[in-house]
Amino acid sequence: MQHAVTTFLTDYGIDGPTLARAVEERGLDGVFLTEHTHIPVRRETPWSGGAELPGYYSHTFDPFIALTAMAMVTERIALGTAVALVPQHDPIVLAKTIASLDVISGGRFELGAGPGWNKEEMTNHGVDPRRRTARMLEHLDAMREIWTKDAAEFHGEFVDFEPIWSWPKPVRTPPVLIGGEGPSVIDRVLSHGDGWMPRRVARADVDALGVRIAELRRRGADAGRGPIDVTVFAAESDPATLAAYAQVGVDRVLFLVPDLPPDEVLRTLDELAALPRV
Repeated sequence: MQHAVTTFLTDYGIDGPTLARAVEERGLDGVFLTEHTHIPVRRETPWSGGAELPGYYSHTFDPFIALTAMAMVTERIALGTAVALVPQHDPIVLAKTIASLDVISGGRFELGAGPGWNKEEMTNHGVDPRRRTARMLEHLDAMREIWTKDAAEFHGEFVDFEPIWSWPKPVRTPPVLIGGEGPSVIDRVLSHGDGWMPRRVARADVDALGVRIAELRRRGADAGRGPIDVTVFAAESDPATLAAYAQVGVDRVLFLVPDLPPDEVLRTLDELAALPRV
């Protein structure tokens, strides 16, 4: 099982290249960045983590620019989003951004994709919160056309364009990891994903996760799909839970690195690198 990290990379914390070099030097397997373009000052949408939204949500770097800087100082580690808020982007622009990053990184980019939770944020982008998941899936379809066709064309409910040329093409079609835990997420993974990214799975919930992983892989096999990887976002780091994740079929864990001063982040990475692999 691979061990990677995820973080809210902020303008007041450790810089991206330093973090990426430290992750690679310690033998960890990747860095995945969160995304929020902004946080509306007046917000009614509840945050799942509690009453007060932490300040780092409004201080995050653009993940694609930060990951490009990380790509320039590393050679091996995976670089991805956890997750990109795909409905809030123009899909033609996002397809080029991702393809450019993938080429610069030598084919190491992975797109963790989610519809978002902050209704005020997505409304500012002109996205109807009631249709955000449908928009995300259509954007993914349109981007795959751009990545894989010399003259890409798409006609849908949210995206509509006649044949276009857009280069560079990615080194590989970037793997799409569908984020979420809702009742229909497995359907979305099977229809639009290469992997699944559930969040914050506590030790008490690992057995239930295993049931869903078994369902995902059974349905994937029935549909003629190849292996479907599972990456747990903000995984617990104690050895017993890590062993339980591996037992139920998790392929990779993302440890959440806090927004602390650089020396504290580096100490955290030392601790994570010392964890046993299972």
